[in-house]
Amino acid sequence: MAGPHTLAETENLVQSRLSDMELDFQAMAVTSNLFRAANAVRNHLERTVLAPADLTWTAFVVLWVAWIWQTAETRMIAEESGVSKATLSGVLSTLEGRGLVTRRRGETDGRLVIVELTPAGKRLMKRLFPKFNEQEQEVCRLIPADQQELAAQFLRSFVRATS
Repeated sequence: MAGPHTLAETENLVQSRLSDMELDFQAMAVTSNLFRAANAVRNHLERTVLAPADLTWTAFVVLWVAWIWQTAETRMIAEESGVSKATLSGVLSTLEGRGLVTRRRGETDGRLVIVELTPAGKRLMKRLFPKFNEQEQEVCRLIPADQQELAAQFLRSFVRATS
């Protein structure tokens, strides 16, 4: 339940209210539930893992991208994180102030800004990510293990369809 009404109640009411329109209700249910699921998972991970580490979702994603790629240009981090460059700048300032990332100018193009995790940032991610993954397992517990790859494939199809 994501509010005072169940998902079934909401979906039934939507279908009832919009029944006079020629709509693809199945596509609507898929996309609206994808949105609901994404928000529910994000909220769960923020509450259980990120808030105790004093991180926002966006700060965590920025750290994740920098951790995985080791060095990353700000434009790539903004794109991967789904945030504007202005938002990213503020997040990076906060993370830099906490000693978790460094920023430097590109060697061949001074307009580019390169981000790297500091040793403290790497330690945080190494310590935090197993807890994050435990909660990823928790939110996936209702999907049978033998169907999780298929679920991941379905979700990748949304990414491909909107790219």
